[in-house]
Amino acid sequence: MQFIAFDADYLERLQRGDVHTEQHFAAYFGQLIVLKLRSRLGSMEAIEDVRQETFVRVLTLVRANEIREPGRLGALVNSVCNHVLLEHYRAKSRTPSSIDEMPEDSFVATETSGAEAESREAQLLVRRILDELPDRDRRLLQLVLLEERDKDAVCAELGLSREYLRVLIHRAKQSFKLFYLKRFGEA
Repeated sequence: MQFIAFDADYLERLQRGDVHTEQHFAAYFGQLIVLKLRSRLGSMEAIEDVRQETFVRVLTLVRANEIREPGRLGALVNSVCNHVLLEHYRAKSRTPSSIDEMPEDSFVATETSGAEAESREAQLLVRRILDELPDRDRRLLQLVLLEERDKDAVCAELGLSREYLRVLIHRAKQSFKLFYLKRFGEA
């Protein structure tokens, strides 16, 4: 796949609803989104749901003339995809994660797909690793990545500069990675 630079002309054609530009947009970013999501989601149905929701949100922004820097269109699509993916994870995590949390009348025999089971296992794994992290790292990762709080608000709450917050988040991610590798090895 050849990466391209987007300009104001491309964005204007997309705003107008030019069929060829829309087809190019969907094909170009569709491939990138599928590549990104293949390792994160267990089913093509889930990948397609996230992909379509990403397109809807980005095209809504395009049509509302909310994009100021056409050259950053790829970054916008990626960012929107990340948010949609996190919402997808959150929606999946709302299901009870243990038998103790389930209402007694919900013990009905149901089939759970392998992807759902893997997703729950991954969520439990992340929670366990977060519990092992130092308080500061855990709190930063929860605020910024899991709760998706505004970084400026987090800076104000913790009394940090935006640049130092970036450094601390990087360190917290590294710490998370080290705990993961220490616990589960480099499989």
